[in-house]
Amino acid sequence: MLAFPSTYSVGITSLGYQVVWASLASRSDVDVRRLFTDQGDPPHRQLDLFGLSLSWELDGPVLLDLLEQLGIPLWSQERGERDPIVFGGGPVLTANPEPLAPFFDVVLLGDGELLLPAFIDAVQARRQAPRAERLRALAQIPGIYVPALYAPRYGAAGELLGVEPIEPGLPATIAKQTWRGNTLSHSTVITPEAAWPSIHMVEVVRSCPELCRFCLASYLTLPFRTPSLDDGLIPAVEKGLAATQRLGLLGASVTQHPQFADLLTWLDGDRFEGTRVSVSSVRAATVTPQLGRILAKRGSKSLTIAIESGSERMRRVVNKKLATEEIFAAARYAREGGLSGLKLYGMAGLPTEDDADIEATADLLLAIKAATPGLRLSLGVSTFVPKAHTPFQWEGVRPEAEKRLKRLARRLQPKGIELRPESYGWSVIQALLSRSDRRLAPVIAAVRGRHGQLGGWKAAYRDALAAAPAALPSPPPWQEVIHQRWPHEKLLPWEHLEGPLPKSLLQRHHDEALEPAKG
Repeated sequence: MLAFPSTYSVGITSLGYQVVWASLASRSDVDVRRLFTDQGDPPHRQLDLFGLSLSWELDGPVLLDLLEQLGIPLWSQERGERDPIVFGGGPVLTANPEPLAPFFDVVLLGDGELLLPAFIDAVQARRQAPRAERLRALAQIPGIYVPALYAPRYGAAGELLGVEPIEPGLPATIAKQTWRGNTLSHSTVITPEAAWPSIHMVEVVRSCPELCRFCLASYLTLPFRTPSLDDGLIPAVEKGLAATQRLGLLGASVTQHPQFADLLTWLDGDRFEGTRVSVSSVRAATVTPQLGRILAKRGSKSLTIAIESGSERMRRVVNKKLATEEIFAAARYAREGGLSGLKLYGMAGLPTEDDADIEATADLLLAIKAATPGLRLSLGVSTFVPKAHTPFQWEGVRPEAEKRLKRLARRLQPKGIELRPESYGWSVIQALLSRSDRRLAPVIAAVRGRHGQLGGWKAAYRDALAAAPAALPSPPPWQEVIHQRWPHEKLLPWEHLEGPLPKSLLQRHHDEALEPAKG
């Protein structure tokens, strides 16, 4: 059973979920069924594997609802020989699986192209072996993490001191696996029921070379990879356009593909008349008149760029190599090309940010509106949340962000600029999940049935705090996990899991970003 922690419409729009499902379905030795929160295929009479793809921290607790629905014990230690192996993957679990680790038997760290076949082959090779033997064998495969074979060690005050193998012969650390093939992923399911109806999605790039210091999508997925135009992208596009006339080009920075201009020229041909083409967020400095014109010609209404902040100082701090003039140029090219809207993305509460930086963001949006009359502007803005394996993993959520989101609303909404802020309260819960260790698992278990309410999380945390047995550590301190800046010498909950870059280099990037000269 392959599950997604949301509705069918949302889940089937996830390219990662589609690719995992197709990989499993293509095997003659696997009968894979799908499960979503609102529907699913008929379950197997005897279930061998239960998998979950997790792309967003706040979806994590849904795992427990799905396990309960199928009658699978929630805690891995309570599962027996007849229970399925519960496995998971995706960016959230690759970054920091520890809060959810007690609920998983296996976590796949990294890209699934090679990791998933290796996992299934190993499961098939030992189907008749006892459960404990199967898990020990899986733990020897690079990129496969078996949490039950790694025990957290705590200090006298309940602080985490390490996560270590429980027996000899196990690797001390587990490294994320990286796909380096000449092709990336594309849709395997095209349906009008998807959140983006009838769209064929093609992954144009993986990772991003810009290395903004907060960005999980960049740091966790390094190195930056680009499939070849002739052998990768064009065949992937052709395959989808045989079934639909809607094409989505995906990636953290699609316009930085070295042959993106050639791809645009190809899509500008007469044979694509009637095809609607859209692109995910593009780097503002790479927007050209050609891009605006061709996207408008192919049915796009708007362009999306991430500016992070209107303050040049803050853009330097986060390593956003983007000049103010380049942002104005992107808006100008979008309007001149025939696009009617520009969507910008920014953040509040970044490290060292002050009120003047937020004012600079509002000033920039108002100046763009004045410079490009007729172009509809919207600003999506979120609170900074620290993520594992990024230079800003040591920073905390800043409470000032809540007021700064309101400040942006007061400045922009009366002037006709749409503001789409993410909830500050939910950003706090996101940080709780992204920065915690296994001590949070009882909170996640307690919040079952009320994880969609902010009050439910706070109540579950209090309940878990009160119910923690004396022999076990209490949940991690709320303030420390969410808001505190951690010292570099602190043991990180994910330290036994190797990301693309060593901790020493992340620390250097952190210190360079925040050194006084940046002011």
